[in-house]
Amino acid sequence: MGDDFASIAGTGPLLLAIGVAAIAGLVSILSPCVLPLVPGYLSYVTGLAGSDMDAGASKTRRVLAGTTLFVLGFAVVFTLLVTLVANIGFALKSHEETLNVVLGVLVIVLGLGYLGWIPGLQREMRISKLPAAGLLGAPVFGAIFALSWLPCTGPTLAAVLAMATTSGQTSRAVTLSLAYSLGLGIPFVLFGLFFRKLLGVFRAIRRNSQWVTRIGGVLLILVGVALITGGWNHFLVWLMTTFNYEGGTLL
Repeated sequence: MGDDFASIAGTGPLLLAIGVAAIAGLVSILSPCVLPLVPGYLSYVTGLAGSDMDAGASKTRRVLAGTTLFVLGFAVVFTLLVTLVANIGFALKSHEETLNVVLGVLVIVLGLGYLGWIPGLQREMRISKLPAAGLLGAPVFGAIFALSWLPCTGPTLAAVLAMATTSGQTSRAVTLSLAYSLGLGIPFVLFGLFFRKLLGVFRAIRRNSQWVTRIGGVLLILVGVALITGGWNHFLVWLMTTFNYEGGTLL
């Protein structure tokens, strides 16, 4: 039983972890820290003004190319970062309980910072020297976004880092980082493709973005508490036994 518990806790159902990572990415882009800047990012990576983005097939292709390259840029950085941390977690596997507590405390602190309860944790580290606007600079700008906006994306990314670190598996780390990047990137691409149609939705989300932050902060705190108390592992064991998981595609 002990070996089975360790196996489940270390790997867990991948689909569940992917869902958590994707939601973390979605919370990042909907946060007040990032959402107001999305139109500016779109114009920068496409070289088009907002009113021109969905005008004609050629411009639609340009928007799709620019936004995809931007997402690819930050996805590469996030993947490298999460993979590095996961391998550190593998090296510290013998101290798994201590590692879970440290990561849990870190996620809780970042969650409190996401709620605005810890001053200084919502600052941006912007890089002033940017690549040229347009398609060629889009992937570079995506990588710069990943690095310079870590104080904004850091709290939600920390939850993904924690899940990847406790597993210590490179393939799992890559999968979770890609899920996080897609959760952050797909809304960005969709907003670029349907700019005018989604303006109303954008404004509505922006008006209520504080709720996104509050919900995201609470979820981060819950993830941190689960890591510290072992509740996450117990939930995974319950999930596996309830659905009679036998080591198939869910892992």
